[in-house]
Amino acid sequence: MSDLDCSPALQPVAARVEFIDMAFTADDDAHVFDVIRNRDPDAPFAYIVTPNVDHIVRLQRNRSDLWPAYRAAWMTLCDSRILARLARRSGLPLPVLPGSDLTIRMIEKVIGRDDRIAILGGGADGVAALADRYGLRAVAHYEPPMRFIDDPAAVECAARFAIDARARYHFFALGSPQQEMLAYRIARMGGATGIGFCVGASLDFLTGAQNRAPESMQHLSMEWLYRLGSDPRRLWRRYLVDGPEIFGIARDWRRAHPAVAHRP
Repeated sequence: MSDLDCSPALQPVAARVEFIDMAFTADDDAHVFDVIRNRDPDAPFAYIVTPNVDHIVRLQRNRSDLWPAYRAAWMTLCDSRILARLARRSGLPLPVLPGSDLTIRMIEKVIGRDDRIAILGGGADGVAALADRYGLRAVAHYEPPMRFIDDPAAVECAARFAIDARARYHFFALGSPQQEMLAYRIARMGGATGIGFCVGASLDFLTGAQNRAPESMQHLSMEWLYRLGSDPRRLWRRYLVDGPEIFGIARDWRRAHPAVAHRP
């Protein structure tokens, strides 16, 4: 899945800001949700990605493998206030809509009880708790096996589930980059409908399985510190070794795009 094929169904419907080789959606939250809400439920499948610092660093290392999955997204919403601040240094306004906020608002404000939803990942208990808590009556769930993305047959099964679900909204709770690669595969196969949201563990915040950082830490761009403290063994490398690479990546991008970096 190294070649890029943006079919007409996947072309963006919102303004874009190019930053660090990523075409971020530049519209405010209200317009984003209006576009999502008003899209034809039977329109060909398109998906939304929410890159953060970890995603960008990974993409810079593995461009040939992962780049197409992000570049073909219908919307690319900035998940990181740190990325937004780095963009401002280049004179680029970059709205922030974290994937967790996107998911919470979709479930609580946009999705109707009878809207058909497909969830890939998240665990059977978690999905059942979500449906019960929010009164969702039309939820289909599929749990791919661990490391499914490396098994073509498993990828095919997951994609076929999404195609057969005929859902209005698909939530990919599989972690990055597996969820983005699967969404890209589904879009290229054709036959699926609705909008896909690559949301990682965001559904866990709705069921209480995980807690988000306090709002004060979120607004100070310190959510990463809260996450590190909650699971240091798993996350120390991401936040203390890999994450700081973003500053060099942003610096190099500004140097390569001086006209953008020096705009008034």
